Amino acid sequence: MESRDDAGAEREGAAPAPESSGAASPAAEPTTGPASGETPAVAGPPDSPDTTRRVDTAEAARGDAAQPRHAAFDPRAGAAPTGRVPGPPPGPAPADRAPVSGRFTTPGRGAGAPSNGVPNTYDLSSAQLLRPSKRPPQTGWRRALFVGSGGLVNPGESVGDAARRELIARVNQPLHGCYKIAMLSLKGGVGKTTMTTTLGSTFASLRGDRVIAVDANPDRGTLSQKIPLETTATVRHLLRDANRVRRYSDVRAYTSQGPSRLEILASEQDPAVSEAFSEVDYRRTVTLLEHFYNVVLTDCGTGLMHSAMKGVLDVADSLLIVSSASIDGARSASATLDWLDAHGYRDLVSRSVAVINYVRRSSGNVDLDRVSDHFAARCRAVVRLPFDPHLEEGAEIELDKLASRTRAALLELAATVADDFGRAGSRVRRPVLPR
Repeated sequence: MESRDDAGAEREGAAPAPESSGAASPAAEPTTGPASGETPAVAGPPDSPDTTRRVDTAEAARGDAAQPRHAAFDPRAGAAPTGRVPGPPPGPAPADRAPVSGRFTTPGRGAGAPSNGVPNTYDLSSAQLLRPSKRPPQTGWRRALFVGSGGLVNPGESVGDAARRELIARVNQPLHGCYKIAMLSLKGGVGKTTMTTTLGSTFASLRGDRVIAVDANPDRGTLSQKIPLETTATVRHLLRDANRVRRYSDVRAYTSQGPSRLEILASEQDPAVSEAFSEVDYRRTVTLLEHFYNVVLTDCGTGLMHSAMKGVLDVADSLLIVSSASIDGARSASATLDWLDAHGYRDLVSRSVAVINYVRRSSGNVDLDRVSDHFAARCRAVVRLPFDPHLEEGAEIELDKLASRTRAALLELAATVADDFGRAGSRVRRPVLPR
């Protein structure tokens, strides 16, 4: 039968085997030394793999981390080996026991977004909080089904609705400063004034900023007849009272506003007086208007040599070259581009948009694809506008009365023009020569 000293030495020399019983074994009594004739047991180094294991720092923070296993340590008894005090070993912690970087960093207080694909519970953005849903349809049977079901059945928007929404987003591109557009054509009767009103109305109805159209036609322009007339004041009266204009409400007394929020500054109706509208007068007008408006459209006359035209071309950011769907209309529009190239406005031509107006479903023998290709080689873009009975009337223009095809073409035109808004004011302006 073995003595107590032999049993204690045997317990210190080897780890105990697991017991089948659930009762805790009594703690070993301290011994004074090994029995005679036996080699004393040597405990492993404090940080050796036999005596310690890595402790998870998150478990340690919660207080439920498992205790380090030492030799002859029974976790069920909760007693430490004889002659040893449990605790961290002296000296710096080894590398495999160093805390994991970022383990205690709270998301939203310096920690970045989780990279393991787990949703960030601290993110309160709309994308995280709102359930994904389909956009309600705007047209067609989808709209009828959505309205008829009281919104319970939502088939989603159609391809056409999605395309229209993208065009509207392009029209609403940010615009810093004032963007000036000049409408040109050497041929009369191609719908230049109508184009000025419809394009300006499209911008004004979709954008939140102010849009104004200026009649710079020296031959008794008809721009003021395209919207309800609110005042008889003209651009000549505005220039006369320019020193008293301090705020937007002061300018508003000289303009008329249509249902789309487009404002029009009319020209003088007396041809003898309107001839006196010079380059300096136009520059003064635009300099005044650009403090209160973000988009300024100028309806020019058919003549390119009158005095105001030089001022129009020098301050414009882009041009709209208007052509009819006929051979003589296309030739006149091409001649307009030739004149601009020959007089030093090649940079302006490259930023211009050609508009083929009054396109009918059957244009006779005119190959409009070839006409479009001709202008596409010289201009930034080409847009066709269909024939519309409401525009043919020549009366006041209301966008709601236009055919759906016409409204879609105008939206495409406005988006094409707005694609150049980022370059507003980037042209090198010609200096005003003293007279």
